Amino acid sequence: MAFLEWESDLDTGIEVIDGQHRRIVEMINGLHAAQEQGDAGAVARVIEEVVDYTVSHFAFEETLLEDAGYLFSRAHKKVHELFIRRVDLLRRRHQAGDDVADELKDLLGRWLFNHIRNDDAAYVGAVKANMQRLTRDESGDGWLSRSMRRFFG
Repeated sequence: MAFLEWESDLDTGIEVIDGQHRRIVEMINGLHAAQEQGDAGAVARVIEEVVDYTVSHFAFEETLLEDAGYLFSRAHKKVHELFIRRVDLLRRRHQAGDDVADELKDLLGRWLFNHIRNDDAAYVGAVKANMQRLTRDESGDGWLSRSMRRFFG
């Protein structure tokens, strides 16, 4: 049985973001499954994976917000930074031998769904408008070319 169930009100309508959010939910459910099976090695691997993936997702999302000129991108980034500090503390506690799986699952689940429904929902209009504008840019230095250079050299 899954720990978290995706609900339609979590969809932002931005496919790449929704896919990343769904992947984080899958990882949280993977953590739950590993914990139920008593597989300490799998729990450790999933904790590392979910924390690393979440940090990468935040960086990607923040880039979209900055590119869109989203008015509250700085505040959004600050929320991400505070959350990452909390999650990193749990990761370090786990590395020190503490059983933090329940605490991490609860934190990730509650925070993620609340963040998507509130903070992320607030930027959707700006990001969608920017993505539409950029996808119409057919110059040699369009959005896709710039993004590929930014993330892949």
